[in-house]
Amino acid sequence: MAKWIKRGLIALFCLSLLGAVAAWWMLRGSLPRLDGELALPGLSAPATIQRDALGVVTVDAANQTDAMRILGYVHGQERYFEMDLLRRTAAGELSALFGARALDYDRRHRVHRLRSRVETQLASFAGDKAALLQAYADGINAGVAGLSRKPWPYLLLGAEPEPWKRSDSALVGYAMYFDLQDASNARDLAYWRMRPHLPPALYALITHNGSRWDAPLFGAPFGDAELPGADQVDLRKLPAPASGGVLQLPFPDEIGSNNFAVAGSLTADRRAIVADDMHLGLRAPNLWFRARLRYADPRVSDGRVDVSGFTLPGLPALVVGSNSHVAWAFTNSYGDWADWSLEPGCAGAATAATCAGLRVHEELIEVKGAPPSKLTVRETAWGPLLHDNPDGSALALRWAAHLPGSLNMGLADLSRARSVDDAMRLARDVAMPVQNLVLGDRQGKIAWRLLGPIPERDDACSTATLVENDLVAGKRRSAACPPWSLQTEDAPQLVAPPSGRLWTANTRTLDGHEYERIGDGNYVLGARAGQIRDGLFAKQRFNERDLLAIQLDDRALFLQRWWKLLQDQAARVDKAGNASPALATLAEAARRWEGRAVPGSASYRIVRNWRRAVHTRIANGLTAPVRAELGDGFVMPELKQLEGVVWPLLTQRPDHLLPRSERSWDELLEHSADDVLKEFAVSPGPDAAARLARQRWGEHNTASICHPLASALPGFAKRALCMPFDELPGDSAMPRVQRPDFGASERMVVSPGHEADGIIHMPGGQSGHPLSPFWGAGHDDWVRGRPTPFLPGPARHTLTVKPLQ
Repeated sequence: MAKWIKRGLIALFCLSLLGAVAAWWMLRGSLPRLDGELALPGLSAPATIQRDALGVVTVDAANQTDAMRILGYVHGQERYFEMDLLRRTAAGELSALFGARALDYDRRHRVHRLRSRVETQLASFAGDKAALLQAYADGINAGVAGLSRKPWPYLLLGAEPEPWKRSDSALVGYAMYFDLQDASNARDLAYWRMRPHLPPALYALITHNGSRWDAPLFGAPFGDAELPGADQVDLRKLPAPASGGVLQLPFPDEIGSNNFAVAGSLTADRRAIVADDMHLGLRAPNLWFRARLRYADPRVSDGRVDVSGFTLPGLPALVVGSNSHVAWAFTNSYGDWADWSLEPGCAGAATAATCAGLRVHEELIEVKGAPPSKLTVRETAWGPLLHDNPDGSALALRWAAHLPGSLNMGLADLSRARSVDDAMRLARDVAMPVQNLVLGDRQGKIAWRLLGPIPERDDACSTATLVENDLVAGKRRSAACPPWSLQTEDAPQLVAPPSGRLWTANTRTLDGHEYERIGDGNYVLGARAGQIRDGLFAKQRFNERDLLAIQLDDRALFLQRWWKLLQDQAARVDKAGNASPALATLAEAARRWEGRAVPGSASYRIVRNWRRAVHTRIANGLTAPVRAELGDGFVMPELKQLEGVVWPLLTQRPDHLLPRSERSWDELLEHSADDVLKEFAVSPGPDAAARLARQRWGEHNTASICHPLASALPGFAKRALCMPFDELPGDSAMPRVQRPDFGASERMVVSPGHEADGIIHMPGGQSGHPLSPFWGAGHDDWVRGRPTPFLPGPARHTLTVKPLQ
């Protein structure tokens, strides 16, 4: 019997080994070809594809069209599955790959009908670059066809990659709209539903839109809120839920991107330097793909383009980078890019007779392994109807992404800019999700501009209005606000600032009329922008490493006062003889304050979590009247500027603004401390502080940067599709934004004309194939913040590309 068991185990081992070898062999078949020669249809002249040790690609081609055809070939071989996910995300077509589990996600996106809109507006998107888009699409399809086997994710999914079309590049652009803007306009909807149930002074307090931490480019900080008196608001006399219920968080993390620049007046050799780190969701492979593109172009003065930086697989353009004359960088701009309109008679089964301009579209969502799912989309001239109201009206959403002119290929033209002024002129025609564009040129000039389509609202419309065409007693509040269109030419800008410094970090940049025109798209707290600004003003001379140091700054300056409050509160309560075990435990565990979000710090994690707990209790107290009215229908809006309300409350401690669930402000702070202990499963006791002090920040902030398919695999296989699970420094309210799966999707510090001195980082590596030598290559430099060269290194692989005869 033992002999047969032994033979069985050996046979099982051999079968497993054969299976592993077969899987390895199948996977290897989708690795790109790196060396030798190939013939590429449509190419006009011979070209080369070089890769350095990190897999960074250098394309040398005869012209821009050939360069984009080759870039498409490389993108198709290295990143086709990720490109496919982007186009399917925008179009609401993921269910065709993943089955019914993706249906809810697809429905939320399909209601915007972006594939239909793209097909209708394709000529506008392509403009004078239709041939460029076609060459790029042909290159992608040739790249996929050139693999020995289809890209490996399709083997796991049992699916076939569908050919790439020109319109798919537009869908990739619209996928970024979903990533960078709120397609549900959720905050305005939440505010609109809240406002009728709150006294005006309380509503104004909750929605206060700034703090002392503001760091705008124009104007002064809005400052902390001025608290209303008891004659205006008294929470003790207003309704509150019968029971506290589950507390709702009042804000997400203050996340976003950074870009900044210094002019030539602040550098030793008169060079402008541009820094950029775009913070996005992180995965393996990374969203971006590094490339250097060199080709002849008769439209530029010296006849040749040599541009390096980051491409987005799916688009034939360099997104951010430098061309030796101009460097450019982006952060997302949080303006008001969407509006609701109240549409009478449009709820439910409305008809054109009751709902003006009603159009009905039937969308079929293909579902893997199941029949197609039908989605009915109702639209008016304003946009899709997304919410029905009890009075028979409905809310229609007008979002910039819906409209003609929301996206084009103008970004590709920045690669041929020869100065800041030239780039600013080209920027007037670029349509993409609105960004803070920061520029620097080799003459030392810097500039900032909002880049992208801005709504042209009628005088009857206002960015301060939550729902246009709202009703009071069944009548319009004022003159009707008509549907608006988009324009890219007239945008706020700042050229050659006297200080020689520019900075943006997803915070408010504007003031006055321009702020009213652009609106508040839920800007993040200004602490991060202020820390960058102060870093730029701390010195009078800069080089590339100085700007990298600002990008890597993980000092917790914003939380310093919260640490002091925790220590002072615990000491004050203890001195008064009041029992406050939770506060005492937190204060003791956090007594050693490193002042940085470093993996080994327990005090940072404790203070951070206590602040969040305090915010949560205060936000739930301030919104108690509307929670009592709406019950389960209440949704807490994102209150990203709540710090400007919470701190005055904690400083002044007015009884009339104390949440009704608390007997005193001391009790609120103690209960918040208790919330933290419960979160860490630590009970008050003699050794509680010691146990809490072991809760290091790094244990929470551990990298989880994985391939999209990793979660579907068993543990041992999942690890092969993830980057190392490193403990990471950084957090949200500081320049080094870093969470387990969110953070700097790239870092770039570069001076045009001095690219050889530039610095670059990228997480996740170049290749989307786990067997590639470039899977994860360079990732550890990103984790450690080690300076790595902006330009590609010496070629390790060269592929010669010739026209197909």
